[in-house]
Amino acid sequence: MAHLRSRRRLALAVPVVLSLTASFSFLGFMPVAASAAEPAASAATAAEGPNLAYVVNTKSTDRHTIGAVTKAISAAGGTVVVTFKKIGVIVVHSTNPSFGAEIRAVRGVKSAGATRTTPLVAAGTTDEGAADYLTAAEAAKVEAASATVPESEPLEADQWDLRSIGADKAAKINPGSSKVTVAVIDTGVDDTHPDLAPNFSASQSANCVGGVADTSAGAWRPYTADDYHGTHVAGEIAAARNGIGVAGVAPGVKVSGIKVSDPDNGLFYPESVVCAFVFAADHGVEITNNSYYVDPWLYNCVDDPDQRAIVDAVNRAQLYAQNKGILNLASAGNSAHDLDSDAIVDDSSPDDSTPVTRTIDPHECFDVPTQLPGVVTVSATGVDNVKSYYSTYGNGVIDVAAPGGDRKYQIPDTPSQNGRILSTMPNGEYAFLQGTSMASPHAAGVAALLKSKHPWATPAQLQRLLKAQADNPGCPESYDQDGDGTQDAVCEGGARVNGFFGAGIVNALRAVQ
Repeated sequence: MAHLRSRRRLALAVPVVLSLTASFSFLGFMPVAASAAEPAASAATAAEGPNLAYVVNTKSTDRHTIGAVTKAISAAGGTVVVTFKKIGVIVVHSTNPSFGAEIRAVRGVKSAGATRTTPLVAAGTTDEGAADYLTAAEAAKVEAASATVPESEPLEADQWDLRSIGADKAAKINPGSSKVTVAVIDTGVDDTHPDLAPNFSASQSANCVGGVADTSAGAWRPYTADDYHGTHVAGEIAAARNGIGVAGVAPGVKVSGIKVSDPDNGLFYPESVVCAFVFAADHGVEITNNSYYVDPWLYNCVDDPDQRAIVDAVNRAQLYAQNKGILNLASAGNSAHDLDSDAIVDDSSPDDSTPVTRTIDPHECFDVPTQLPGVVTVSATGVDNVKSYYSTYGNGVIDVAAPGGDRKYQIPDTPSQNGRILSTMPNGEYAFLQGTSMASPHAAGVAALLKSKHPWATPAQLQRLLKAQADNPGCPESYDQDGDGTQDAVCEGGARVNGFFGAGIVNALRAVQ
């Protein structure tokens, strides 16, 4: 399983065509200029190498440019898998070891690079630790406690997270509109779960693995019960208040599933994520939740041509989604990194082959998609409204915070006394998980409530509303969670905006009032 990280991005409201030429500058860097000369046709004589996937990003989206680049791809020994003409991204497979270098030299190509470091065969998430399934005996205890509170769902007594952001009270005022859909870009969603079936939108769901959207019935479902991440996330957002199991933050909105996890290794490769953002944009989704980072690089450094191409391709796709009216939210990550620091040690990349320890500057090496312009970055809190011990943070990085759980230091007074988040799992089950993976869907649920109340709000306006409704605890006087006398993290900033909580912890009740 992979993890997600993030930092501050610039707000964006530019047409997609303009963003193609400016996507790098918005992130604070410019690409290395490509040669205008066509490469020599060396693919035919080159030694055959491993079959790798590539993203090729064109300088413009006009038919002539895309056509010329497509011909050059073939000449360089590449096979086009899919072309996203509206954003100028072409997904290619090639066994030519020199394909990347050759195609980057082609007139009309802005950036191009491999999306993985291991060959294609016949995606990672931000939950922290294994799932803790609710047993029948435990469920009976929770149901008894829930029954003492009118209008509660059977397992709601264990959902401290809903109460901490006022989602239980908000549901009585406005549970959210069925005209709003939150797409869960993840490991798939089990839409047969009785808590998800009432709110699931099959027409806005797909399997995007490999870059081509498969909309056949059930294609969006998880491969196995072990691919539970997306189903858990979906329940946190929109589990129905139907007298069964748990409730979501926005139990009246629709939720869809766009599967992007590789069936062989579970990784989230760039071409799949590009497909997901474009599919969501073209199918009327209002909000996407992204509880992952794009593999295989935890941070994509733009001085590397492959990593630069990944940033460019995914950025184009998510900008396209924004310009179609979508607000994208993403989890901040579980490494407890300070993403406003000068240096971070990354010893996990690439995660699809042999990782190499490297020190990166998080202002120059980017987490994707979290760190991209306009994406809402969400840190995690526990029941005491304190930053979860694992959560990544950073002043000017985190936009908002939300309940993600904390099994070590923040234990709730609930029937199960479990500091993690209870939600839906495949095959009709329920389990506790924690992580910024769980925080982001809570914020996405609140955003869905805001979108329900303000249907004409743009993504930028929706983000401002999300921040305005938030409650900020301010930086704690001490963050020595383990009591060893050393600060485990340093919160910088003020009472209104700081590195632990951004603008604050999201508030569902305020969102509907």
